[in-house]
Amino acid sequence: MNILEINNVSKSFSGHQALSDISFNVPEGCVYGLLGPNGAGKTTLLRIINHITAPDSGSVTFNGHSLNAEDVNDIGYLPEERGLYKKMKVGDQALFFARLKGLSKAEATRRLHEWFTRFGIMDWWGKKVEELSKGMAQKVQFIVTVLHQPKLLIFDEPFSGFDPINANLLKEEILRLRDAGSTVIFSTHNMESVEKVCDHITLIDRSHNILTGRVADIRSEAGKGRLSLTFKGDGNALAEALMPLVEKDSMRRFETADPDVMRLRLKMLPETLTSQVIDTANRLVDIESFNRDLPSMDEIFIDAVNRHNLPSLPADVTSKNSY
Repeated sequence: MNILEINNVSKSFSGHQALSDISFNVPEGCVYGLLGPNGAGKTTLLRIINHITAPDSGSVTFNGHSLNAEDVNDIGYLPEERGLYKKMKVGDQALFFARLKGLSKAEATRRLHEWFTRFGIMDWWGKKVEELSKGMAQKVQFIVTVLHQPKLLIFDEPFSGFDPINANLLKEEILRLRDAGSTVIFSTHNMESVEKVCDHITLIDRSHNILTGRVADIRSEAGKGRLSLTFKGDGNALAEALMPLVEKDSMRRFETADPDVMRLRLKMLPETLTSQVIDTANRLVDIESFNRDLPSMDEIFIDAVNRHNLPSLPADVTSKNSY
């Protein structure tokens, strides 16, 4: 069952098209990545889902019915632009937000103590918010967002500002919430973490939905015909021999930790058989390993943009080793 259905949603502001005919479904109990570079339209869509703004056209269905203002009680939203009352004590502020979500003081206190302990910030309960580091303040805001156990959790750039250790902690908590039955949507322009966290994704660029599906299926489809070969021998001779079998400009050679071993990535032509590549390589070099080469989500995104004839991406989403 889908907890959320986005149907042909469009939105513009003062002549700027923020969203153009966006459609996708979010299944219950998954982590759904809303991906794309800054300015792609992700935050606008999240605000529509949270009933903060309305679409110009299209519709949003939540939990089987048309989205309405009361549904906000079943949604936890952590926006990218966050704020806490700096002069309030951390525990008092967390309790305040928890009570706004309908929790009793006793239940809110119990849940907050559990979360604060898990995140290692219990010692900051009685201190003022202005004394918190940015990372600690983000932990508090994350806790307040999930505390009332909503059906749908939405995080806008949740890893922004976190060091690698705390970013990993947040990823683990997102997966734990999913396993406990929550549905999680998070938006990001950083695709590095997507493969480990997301079950499904939608890629948006310049207001358009350019790719939607299960991460495993998308990577598997994009990996068809792509191979990775490590070998010892004459790389130039191998590359020349393989040219009739592979797509033009698809071959990339990389050094490995062993100076005598090279790695070659390529994409076969549709009519090429894997056995042809192996036989050709066997005649010219000593093969160390031969594997299917699944592209990263970064590479898949760049390829999707190119296939849809959209303008080139900004530098923050390009890949150094893209095909």
